[in-house]
Amino acid sequence: MWGQREPYVVRKTIGQAALRAEILRRLPVKAELMICRSRDVLDLASRQRFQDEHSDKDVKRYVSVLANRPRTLPPLPIDQPAGEDWQVKIIGVTGRFAVSLARRLGRKLVYPNEVVEKQLGVSATTRNWNTILAICKVLKGT
Repeated sequence: MWGQREPYVVRKTIGQAALRAEILRRLPVKAELMICRSRDVLDLASRQRFQDEHSDKDVKRYVSVLANRPRTLPPLPIDQPAGEDWQVKIIGVTGRFAVSLARRLGRKLVYPNEVVEKQLGVSATTRNWNTILAICKVLKGT
């Protein structure tokens, strides 16, 4: 379904500009694409960014792919809202990837993508860490 922001893995060697043009040509709607090189995704996953962070089962781990690198990087971590009652915490930015944690407090859930885009000033698309690991399995052929 369009608008679901699903990740795709392209196995053929192709330049980002050519890939972007071909995908946009085939889509029935105007879309913004976040295209990453496989080695960048594999490198991110190999760093195990979350090992020192919360192991609480209520805390979910996310990676946002940024349209561009932020012009300036604010001091990290960034808590939204600030303080002990944070619901989204941006814990790191590497190149075009922002790594964050999210937890539900009460009934309202703050989606990490909203916080990342606002705090870093760039468009992004956010995926659960498990999705990134699944993509890595496809890239490795395992």
